[in-house]
Amino acid sequence: MRSTGDLLYNFHWVVPGEASRAMQAWAGGVGGFLRRRGIRAIINLRGRNDDLDWWKRETALAGAQGIAHLDAMLDSRKLPTRDMLVRLIESFDTAPRPFLLKCSGGQDRTSFAAALYLIHRDGWQAMDRAKEQFARFPYLHFPKKQQRWLKAFVDFAAEDAGGLPLATWIAERYTPEGAKAWLDAHGLADGYSAIFTVPTRSPYQW
Repeated sequence: MRSTGDLLYNFHWVVPGEASRAMQAWAGGVGGFLRRRGIRAIINLRGRNDDLDWWKRETALAGAQGIAHLDAMLDSRKLPTRDMLVRLIESFDTAPRPFLLKCSGGQDRTSFAAALYLIHRDGWQAMDRAKEQFARFPYLHFPKKQQRWLKAFVDFAAEDAGGLPLATWIAERYTPEGAKAWLDAHGLADGYSAIFTVPTRSPYQW
């Protein structure tokens, strides 16, 4: 049975005791929540924002509790660069367990990162479980038009990798231009807004 805290923060285990997912702790009071679940690291998918109050509070809380804080920026509407995905894989590999994946609402970027984590962890045979991370319920993933690439990216990766491990494919072969061409060819030319360049922050995206 899910607790009030689980519902408040859209918290779920991706792999019980190892990896979890949640939204930004807008309501505050998250310290006890993390302690009770034994979280040892936060992978922040909103990127480094050291001029914003939420990032200052989050990193201060993590530091005070001995929780590692790793920034790995994603954009829910723009196709990621290779460096962005390399950083995400590095975060998976270096974060103490159990770790928490979080973005703004814990719905879109978090679903994407959780799906890639399962494939990175267990190989392409984890595809079905990875796609489940994009479920409307319980994860509240209701993608807008230009966020439809997020789930489709998993199929693109599996096809383009040709059996290579996810991390190897990202490091050696992945390009956002290749993702764009695949999406366009599969009827998703309007399923993303652009290839990522420089973030434009907003209260909702960043």
